[in-house]
Parts: sequence; structure tokens; C-alpha cells
Amino acid sequence: MPILNKDMQVCMSLAARPSNIGTRFHNYLYDELGLNFIYKAFTTTDLEGAVRGIRALGIRGCSVSMPFKEAIIPLVDVMEPSAAAIQSVNTVVNDDGVLTASNTDYEAVAQLLAEHQVDPRQSVLVRGSGGMASAVVAACRDAGFDDLTIVARNPEAGPALAGRYGFAWVADDPAPGFDVLVNVTPLGMRGDAEDVLAFGPEHIERASTVFDVVAFPSETPLIAAGRAAGKRLITGAEVIALQAARQFERYTGVRLTADQVARASEFSRAE
Repeated sequence: MPILNKDMQVCMSLAARPSNIGTRFHNYLYDELGLNFIYKAFTTTDLEGAVRGIRALGIRGCSVSMPFKEAIIPLVDVMEPSAAAIQSVNTVVNDDGVLTASNTDYEAVAQLLAEHQVDPRQSVLVRGSGGMASAVVAACRDAGFDDLTIVARNPEAGPALAGRYGFAWVADDPAPGFDVLVNVTPLGMRGDAEDVLAFGPEHIERASTVFDVVAFPSETPLIAAGRAAGKRLITGAEVIALQAARQFERYTGVRLTADQVARASEFSRAE
């Protein structure tokens, strides 16, 4: 990586619980490609102040994680269709003080559904109702899925998300029998809920595809159970790598190869 200098472009992330995954992914590739960029993770209790700082200091790009994905919307200038359609932002690019928001989570999920050849005629059960759930549900709808149920305990967010896309909502687990299971909650994430299985064994047994957006660890209890049962797997590690690659392209103008993404992803996850 170049020595810090006045012309170096700065990119960053904002999250309630910052991790080193994005930092290592982006800086690894800046170094490999010889780009005059640096990336740093932050948290904040003053989102409006942070966004003013991005604009005022010329921060080139910002990755946005929960709980800021919806709250940041009034603070940006332009919403790309990927963010406007689901009212959730995970990427902000600063062009001379004009902040443009997009959602590369949506783009990554859509790409993975296609690459893994998940049949849109299959039934889908999505657990969760937050910003990432919006990305997953919208990507499923746009891929042609029409049999999708959202299970979420939040009596406001769950029905609102389902109604926005014309799908069903339930507060408690429905009977097993869904073809595709998608966890979009912190269940299985490293921390307090890391040992929790997002769906019961009976649901996993009846499914053909298990999809967990939790990225750390990549081998969540749900992914481990799906692997043991011989199911098609889509992991959070795949999602975070693809969405980061799309962010990287927006920030730098450089399109990454699949090999570069794979190597940066492996490096980013090294303990």
C-alpha cells in the first residue's frame, strides 16, 4: 500500500458493530493493485454528523451496515434504483460532495440466486424483516419467485415488508415444507446467538436450498446443518464478498476478476 499522502482517497464503513472483514478486503486489493486508497471501519452515535463529515472531508465511499441502512436515506442526495426500490442503503459514493446511495446487497443476492440456479418456482421461507431482508425479498421477487413467506416477530416490520412485495407474513414458524430457507437475522452470528440454529431440523430436512446471510462465521449452525444434510448452500461469505466487490468498483472504477474477489475474501476472513 502506498505511504499515506495528501492525495490518498479514503473509504470507510459505518456499522453498529464494525468488523475487519471489509477493511481487510478493500485494503488487500488496494495494495495488490497499487491504488492510492485506504479503508477504515467506524461506528457512530451521530449518523447525521458522520454523513456531514463524509461530504465535508471528501471521503470517497462509505459502506453502510445496520442500524443505519434506512436512517441514512434522508441524508443522501441521489438514490440508485437498487436502494430506492427497497428503501435500504448499504453503499454511498461521494462525487465532489454529491452523495449517491445504492444497495449492493440486493445486487449480490440476485447474482447468487442466478449462479446457484435456484428455481423461482420453488417456495421460500425468509426469517427476518430488516434492511437485509428487504434486499433478499426484493431480489427473490425480481428473479420471479412468487411463493415466499416472511417469518418475523416484529408485528409492524414483518407485515410491512410482506405487503410491500405481495408476499405472506407469519409471526411464528409455519409448518415445514419450504424448498428454500433464508436466514436474514443475527441468529448464528458470532456473539450471543452464535450457537442458535435459525431453522429447525425438520425445516432443513424438507428444504433443497439453505441460504444464510450471516457472514461471520461463514460456517454458521444453519450452514453446517445444511451441509450435513446435503443441501445446496449459499453462504453469507459469498454475499459479503460479492457486495464488497461491487462497492470496490463504485469507489475505484476498477472491475475485479472472480479470482481477485476470491483471494480478497479469503484474506478478509483470516483470523
